Amino acid sequence: MSTNLPISPVKLVVRCFSVSADGYGAGPNQDVNNPLGVGGMALHERVFPTRTFQKIHTGKDGGAAGPDDDFAARGFENIGAWILGRNMFGPVRGPWPDESWKGWWGDEPPYHCEVFVLTHHARAPIEMKGGTVFRFVTDGIEAALQRALQAAGGKDIRLGGGVATIKQYLRARLVDELHLAMAPTVLGSGENLFSGIDLVKLGYKRTEHVTTAAATHLVLRKEG
Repeated sequence: MSTNLPISPVKLVVRCFSVSADGYGAGPNQDVNNPLGVGGMALHERVFPTRTFQKIHTGKDGGAAGPDDDFAARGFENIGAWILGRNMFGPVRGPWPDESWKGWWGDEPPYHCEVFVLTHHARAPIEMKGGTVFRFVTDGIEAALQRALQAAGGKDIRLGGGVATIKQYLRARLVDELHLAMAPTVLGSGENLFSGIDLVKLGYKRTEHVTTAAATHLVLRKEG
């Protein structure tokens, strides 16, 4: 990582992040009924049938194999901690009205490690079933990364999003690897990942390119 944080072999990675063909990682008007924004669910259609999704979210065996599942499985390999923007944790905006909201994922979220949630409003940690612990970070992206490095136990850190959070880390040149799954759909509005981002100037080059019927997978890695 090119940062003033201590040098570490641990990588900050974005994996399985869905975008539309016109670059949107979420649709407009995100709320509790549309957590991905209007039309945003279409960005993730590739993953729902996969073995990985079925196992993690339904506890069932079976599901589709193939490259879409391979990338979904890779998304969880060697991950010791996560970083999320507050919008990825829930629809609540501003000061926390209470502590009833504990994420989108029920009592046992799919993370099974420490998850650092960026927010401007402090909140006590939340311990969930399966080893997930949500910790709320109020002092910025580098502080969240420092805490995630300490928690990851030498494994990589996955940056889960959303769009604004990924763009902050990209502009700070802190993301080592970026896997985008481009869905064959257009949204027209919402949160655009590529707006104001020059991946070439930031030092990223494509290292993998796999196309399936449901997505185009692009892996970009930062040189130097």
